[in-house]
Amino acid sequence: MTGLDLSTILPELWLAIYALAALLTGAYLGKDRIAMPILWASVLALLVAGAYVGLSERPQQIAFFGMFVDDAFGRFAKVTILLSGAAVLAMSADYLDRHGLMRFEYPILIVLATIGMMMMVSAGDLLSLYMGLELQSLALYVVAAMRRESVKSSEAGLKYFVLGALSSGLLLYGASLVYGFAGTTQFSGIMQAVQAGSLPLGLLFGLVFLLVGLAFKVSAVPFHMWTPDVYEGSPSPVTAFLATAPKVAAMALIARLIFDAFGNVPADWTQIIAALAVMSMFLGSIAGIGQRNIKRLMAYSSIAHMGFALVGLAAGTAYGVQAMLIYMAIYAVMNVGTFAFILSLEREGRPITDLESLNRFAQAEPLKSFAVLFLMFSLAGVPPFLGFFAKYGVLTAAVDAGMSWLAIAGVIASVIGAFYYLRIVYYMFFGGESEGVTSRMGAVQYAALLVSAGALLLGAVTMLGVDEAAATAALSLVEPLVVVDPAVVVVE
Repeated sequence: MTGLDLSTILPELWLAIYALAALLTGAYLGKDRIAMPILWASVLALLVAGAYVGLSERPQQIAFFGMFVDDAFGRFAKVTILLSGAAVLAMSADYLDRHGLMRFEYPILIVLATIGMMMMVSAGDLLSLYMGLELQSLALYVVAAMRRESVKSSEAGLKYFVLGALSSGLLLYGASLVYGFAGTTQFSGIMQAVQAGSLPLGLLFGLVFLLVGLAFKVSAVPFHMWTPDVYEGSPSPVTAFLATAPKVAAMALIARLIFDAFGNVPADWTQIIAALAVMSMFLGSIAGIGQRNIKRLMAYSSIAHMGFALVGLAAGTAYGVQAMLIYMAIYAVMNVGTFAFILSLEREGRPITDLESLNRFAQAEPLKSFAVLFLMFSLAGVPPFLGFFAKYGVLTAAVDAGMSWLAIAGVIASVIGAFYYLRIVYYMFFGGESEGVTSRMGAVQYAALLVSAGALLLGAVTMLGVDEAAATAALSLVEPLVVVDPAVVVVE
């Protein structure tokens, strides 16, 4: 281990030290008194790490003998993950306090999960990939079952754990096959092993099992079965987190794996990614129509949106990766705003998530209703909102790569899925008379709702610089790397 290695992982190291210090502080000072200060300290720690990652301008670096890669692609994904995590934690504070769920362990587990995600997107080896994935997963299994007195929450945690363990087993089996046939676990070594342009059958099976394990993490069909139950059963702040940062991390990890380790044989994985994309887009769009619980609806929405993001990866080009990164950043913003609204819904002090409770909501809360309208239109892909440009980007990447059939399938799925987003708007503005729902928002929740809604409308004018950062990130991943020094690599 060198000083350069430590400087490369400084954001992860900072968060790890903070998490251990916060855990000791909470254990010794009393968890009831210290829970809220730890939550806000965790938000600050995530924002500090995000600012450091986003503002640092360094060349691409490889640390720990190739196991950790610090490049523009990883930094883009990390900033998205850190800001999403900080936003969800901040807007959860009021909800956790009102409903007696404030535990000092919760923000610490979120920070630990975030460290795992940062490790995932910078993985340069199958072993570091697995370490990051499991650190994220183990923390999320616990927070999903955080409401111990709730049968649904316990069920959500158990289902997530059992199916997550299955996906980890499949991923490990794939990693063992790849190691057996390539003779190395490093992505650069695997790339050299398949340099001839044809993938041996054993490596192909290994790649398939790796993609299956990662498809569980992004809720891609047919490995999506855990998503609706976990989204519905988990406490709403946990669901909000599950719908944002982990999805960005898992999608970035898939991109890292297929381009850094199997970039020489795109013909062998583009078909797999395209098949996952088509199934996810259509099942998420069609199955969401019958949902009456808004959290289950957002689960199927997540499945469909992961399908659209996979369309960008299926293109197998730098522009496709750029479109995927932009899509995931916009997706995170849309979900932060949507869950800020969901967290505020209650009746007589109890959380409410059924769609019918939104009937005529606009009469009592017009400003919030219009903000939600912006969010739903963006999720549906209606111009001129950013969600439209996100979908346009991935579909254009598919057309440019000669996969027009995939773009056409995406357009059809988008039209189908628009129904349930527009139905929410219909309930809020034109629904029938029913027992209403109140929306109690803290200042942070209100800000998250309005800022995200405004960004989705106004951001379409300039893209807020996200497109340029995503282009740089995509090139750093897709362009070949030339090793100049064991610790530093540069783009050719």
